[in-house]
Amino acid sequence: MNSSAASAEPPDSLPEVTELLDRAVAALGGTRREGQDRMAQAVTEAVESGRHLLVQAGTGTGKSLGYLVPAVRHAVASRQRVVVSTATLALQRQVITRDLPLVADAVAPLLPRPPRVALLKGWHNYLCRHKVTGGYPVDGATLFDLPADPGPGEGAAAEQHPAAGGSDDGSRLADHVRRLHAWAQETDTGDRDDLVPGVPDRAWRQVSVTSLECLGQRCPLIDECFGEQARNTAREADVVVTNHAMLGIAASGNSNVLPEHDVLVVDEAHELVDRITAAATVDLSGSSVEHAARLVRRHGGTLTDDLDAAAQSLAGLLAQVPAERFPQGLPPDLRSAVEAVRDAARSLLSDLKPDKGAEQDAGLKMAQSAMQQLFEVAERMAAPDTSDDVLWCSRPPADAPWGDGVGRLHAAPLAVAGLISTQLLGERSGVLTSATLALGGTFDPVARSLGLAASTGDDDAAWRGLDVGSPFDYRKQGICYVAKHLPAPGREPTTAAQLDEIAGLVEAAGGRTLGLFSSRRAATAAAEAMRDRLDVPVLCQGDDQLPTLVKQFAEDPETCLFGTLSLWQGVDVPGDACRLVIIDRVPFPRPDDPVRSARARAVEEAGGNGFMQVAASHAALLLAQGAGRLIRSAQDRGVVAVLDPRLVTARYGSFLTRSMPDFWRTTDGDLARSALRRLAETPPSGAR
Repeated sequence: MNSSAASAEPPDSLPEVTELLDRAVAALGGTRREGQDRMAQAVTEAVESGRHLLVQAGTGTGKSLGYLVPAVRHAVASRQRVVVSTATLALQRQVITRDLPLVADAVAPLLPRPPRVALLKGWHNYLCRHKVTGGYPVDGATLFDLPADPGPGEGAAAEQHPAAGGSDDGSRLADHVRRLHAWAQETDTGDRDDLVPGVPDRAWRQVSVTSLECLGQRCPLIDECFGEQARNTAREADVVVTNHAMLGIAASGNSNVLPEHDVLVVDEAHELVDRITAAATVDLSGSSVEHAARLVRRHGGTLTDDLDAAAQSLAGLLAQVPAERFPQGLPPDLRSAVEAVRDAARSLLSDLKPDKGAEQDAGLKMAQSAMQQLFEVAERMAAPDTSDDVLWCSRPPADAPWGDGVGRLHAAPLAVAGLISTQLLGERSGVLTSATLALGGTFDPVARSLGLAASTGDDDAAWRGLDVGSPFDYRKQGICYVAKHLPAPGREPTTAAQLDEIAGLVEAAGGRTLGLFSSRRAATAAAEAMRDRLDVPVLCQGDDQLPTLVKQFAEDPETCLFGTLSLWQGVDVPGDACRLVIIDRVPFPRPDDPVRSARARAVEEAGGNGFMQVAASHAALLLAQGAGRLIRSAQDRGVVAVLDPRLVTARYGSFLTRSMPDFWRTTDGDLARSALRRLAETPPSGAR
């Protein structure tokens, strides 16, 4: 609980949450929505009772205000902080720059005092004044500079910044860095997102540090530190907005990255498990060991003979080890090689300790940071009991932009439910919300993944699930067509029958199609085939930056956009540009996915159904998200076409369909195409 919480009780005159919500909605220029009102009251009950709440709020509900209004009310009245986390940078910006300030201003006259709000991100998101002024070595490389092997910690957990690009030539990089140095003299926040237009990751690394590299209180510019200022502001705020990457760091044991709080609100909660898993996943390769050794030699003034030898041994073994999972732990020879890395790193950490009273050197701190990370990763992988981890070797193709074809080791947590329930929820109240939380018509699968016990229906239970619905009439606005006549998908990315089906649907829709595919090969093959067959523009993921492609898709009603996982979630294109969403197959995880296959096996060994709890739940979530791209406003109409007959023929099909929006369902292709033709002849709605 928040140690700054006062003993004062909320004043008796505190307005009801519905009154505050009405003020906030009016300030936004909207009207009351039943689902939003139900959600706000349920959130209020949860935070006041200390229970957890899982609330599914469909598109158009206005869920941001549904949780922000009761969050602000609770924080100001009880003097106990609320942390709000989002999965994406886009939603984080919306909450902190629009929704939360609007709520704070609207409800402030009715509260005991104006609410204080703050934004908090990972340390590497803030410009480092000491680094800009030359306090760190010019060659400032870290483990995170290796695109093939990002390494553990904040860098591995963070969402890729929208400005991040591919390779940049030296002159272009120098231009970016000069601009950053000029910006450092102007900015009041040092927040990377405040730099418009942005810069690639490679340039940003020249002016930022990770938390491990930071000199902390020994930094000569600590009083001017942007990261420290952000944390000080967060410690004084009532509501702090952060992201799931930060929750991942907190769940991994670094709880001090967040200020003390007694309520945690998780928006886009369907992504939480994957984000926590990503934050707790680490990599090790010969190149990462060699890179850490170079840092030690350059900035630590220490020989690294033992570590160099260990790196060569590890690299040699990884060149031969098959790309597979190690269910019984690392093979003996590979474990010995990792142990050698661990022991050499431990020895170097002792050598790198600065003399007592000596001024902290930034280069030495970077070397210590690299070696500390290396030691922790190697120690974890070489542990005698790795039953809590999934270990595997991967080998990216030689032509991949991030890889050289050399193998690397990975370790990911077998389960994160315990981390979430103990490190994130603990004794505080958790509110977890998304448009897709009830899978197969029940909250139990998601609750189980969060470490919450199965629902008992008891009023005194530790958590409650609530579906507040959606303002949209899905059965009148959309059709879910399943191409039952097609053969079940096989190993090939696309079939001739699928391509014929796609062509007929897209032609009937007059373009206006978002194609969601299970693989890049399938998306590319379908896009190329449609470009040959149809007289409509077809964009494909990889043709340009994703925001640019989505913008082009939204602006030209005849354009189609085909892609993979990035398009299944978060694409918001209301109006006439998206009348047809095609899903090529039920999006089960790949059979060779090491983490999910290990989790399914663990469920089966415990007597459960691994397929339903892991693979089917994963597919249900993605299907719900993908189908949700169709109806984004009350004026939208269209068809979701699933080209996988298993959705209606397999025993698990009903579980999957219960997770999707409640569209009118059919297996009649002629009916679906006729509906699309009628929509194509309808005058534009002007919804956009």
